[in-house]
Amino acid sequence: MSHMTAESRVEWLPHGRAFTRADLDAMPDDGNRYELIDGALIVTPAPYRRHQAAVTQVWLRLYQACPAAMQALVAPFDVTLSPDTVVQPDVLVAARSAFDDQVLKDLPLLVVEVLSPSTRHLDLAFKRARYEAAGCPSYWVVDPLEPSIVCWELRDGRYEEVARAIGSQAVTLSSPFAITLVPAELTD
Repeated sequence: MSHMTAESRVEWLPHGRAFTRADLDAMPDDGNRYELIDGALIVTPAPYRRHQAAVTQVWLRLYQACPAAMQALVAPFDVTLSPDTVVQPDVLVAARSAFDDQVLKDLPLLVVEVLSPSTRHLDLAFKRARYEAAGCPSYWVVDPLEPSIVCWELRDGRYEEVARAIGSQAVTLSSPFAITLVPAELTD
């Protein structure tokens, strides 16, 4: 039986530099959710039931309304915004032509993050800023606890709020395709 030292178990971790996409690809498939924000490794715990119920409801509505030329997916699916920023939005919509089996070759048309206590700040500050800087056309945030939805669209390189709804209020959006959502229907 071989003896592994603590150092040999983590030799794939970069030392003295930021993480990159290549480092992320070399990580073990251990069931954890790994993302990179500006070279910093972000590991998030498993989401709670209400979060997952909201993710499922958002995806289902997007999937049902999605035109044939587009596809809606749920996490985990990596979105590479830059060599040191790789994220896994809770839900994404992209052109079917932008996918291959493992990679999204272009930016998503829409990214949706469902807030949870452990990711709230990450989703509202860091991820929003990175999606905006990368040029993702639409970004939505769903809060299953309130319940609410806030939607932004990229205009002149900056996100502009285009819709907001709380509870039983409906929000109707046209990008990336026409859809109406009611936040209270996205939660359980």
